[in-house]
Amino acid sequence: MTTLPAAVGALTARTPIGRLVLALAAVVATGATLTMLMVFSALPLSVGAQGSETGASSVGVSALALKEIPRLYLALYEQAAERYGLDWAILAGIGKVECDHGRDPDPSCTREGAVNSAGAGGPMQFLASTWATYGVDGDGDGRIDRWNPADAIYSAANYLRASGAPGDYTQALLSYNHASWYVAEVEQWAARYRASAAPATQLAGAEANEGEGADRALEGQSPTPVRFTAGDRAVLAPGDGQLALVPAGAPATVQAMVVAGNELQQLPYGPGGHPDPRGAYEEDCSSTVNYVLYRSGVRAIAEIVRDNPLAQDYVSWGAAGPGRWVTIYAADSPTPHVFIVIAGLRLDTSYNGTDVGPNRGEAGPRWRILDHIPTWAHWSVRHPPGL
Repeated sequence: MTTLPAAVGALTARTPIGRLVLALAAVVATGATLTMLMVFSALPLSVGAQGSETGASSVGVSALALKEIPRLYLALYEQAAERYGLDWAILAGIGKVECDHGRDPDPSCTREGAVNSAGAGGPMQFLASTWATYGVDGDGDGRIDRWNPADAIYSAANYLRASGAPGDYTQALLSYNHASWYVAEVEQWAARYRASAAPATQLAGAEANEGEGADRALEGQSPTPVRFTAGDRAVLAPGDGQLALVPAGAPATVQAMVVAGNELQQLPYGPGGHPDPRGAYEEDCSSTVNYVLYRSGVRAIAEIVRDNPLAQDYVSWGAAGPGRWVTIYAADSPTPHVFIVIAGLRLDTSYNGTDVGPNRGEAGPRWRILDHIPTWAHWSVRHPPGL
C-alpha cells in the first residue's frame, strides 16, 4: 500500500479535477469546511509501513511478544522458524491474526474437528486440502493433526517455505491468504513482535503511556488528529465526541478503521457517497461502512464502485457472527440499515433513540454511545474475515 498524498488535488472520482470541482461545489452549497473536503483520499491508509525483514529465526523477541504470546506458542514459532530458515515473527504474526495464539474463542481454533464457515481449522487455520499437502508432524508423536499447535505451526512454516519464503514473504503470505490487508496485518504484528533496535528507555514518555503497538505509520496520513490510547478498545477523546482515540493494542487494520471513522465525523447524512465514497460531501449508512472498509484496505475501491454495496448487501457479506475486533450489523427489514462496531465503538448514522453520547442529536456518520445494540431490527451479525 502507498501513503496518502499531501494535496487536496489528489482526491479523485472519475478524474482528479472532476472530483475536486464537485467537492468544492459541495463545500459552497452546504457550508462545509475545507477540513471536511480534505478528509477523503484516493488511497487506503498505509498500515504496518515498517514491513518485515527477510531475516531468519535469530531475530530478537520484543517485550510485547514476551508478554503477549503464550510461552508454548513462542517456543514453537522459534523452533519451526529455525527448522525452515524463516523469520519466527512472521509465523507469530500469522498465529496472532488467525487464532490469537490459540486463544480465540471460535471453536475452529481449538476444538478437534471443528472448522469455520470457510472450512479452515486449527490454530493456524488450515484448509483440509492445503493440510493434506503441507501438514507435518511437528512434535514427533506420529500424528499429523491440524488442531495440534506444534503440527499446525510447523506446517505453516513448511507452507511458507514452499510458497517463496524467506525470499519473498509477501508472496508467501498471499498464498496463505489471498488478501493484501492480511499481508499487512501479519507484517504489522511481526514488526511488533521483533525486538526493537532502540533501548526501551529511549521511548518518548507519551508513546510509552499509550502502550506498545501504536501504528505510527498512520500519523500524518489523515487531516484528522491521530491520537492513541493504551489497550484494545477505542474510546472518545475527552471533550471531543467526534474524535476516537486509536487503541494501540488493536491490529493495524483496526487502527486504520478508527482513523477512517474519525474522518467522517463532520459529514451530513445523504446518498452522495454512492457508488464511490471517496470525496463525497455526505454519507449514508452503507457508504459509511464502504468507506471504512476501503480506507483500511479490507475492500478494494474497484470492488466497491463496481458493486455499490447497500445496507441489505451486508446481511450476507463477510464471515458469520461477531468478530474479535470488528462486527457489522445489517438488516433488510423493517428498513435496510447497516452499521459497524470497531474495537468496541459504534459508527452509525442512526441516532434517534439509539445514542446517549455527545452526538445523540446529530444525523450522519458519528461515533455512538449506547450500552446495547439497538433493538429496532433483527440484525444479521457479520465480520470481516480475520477481524
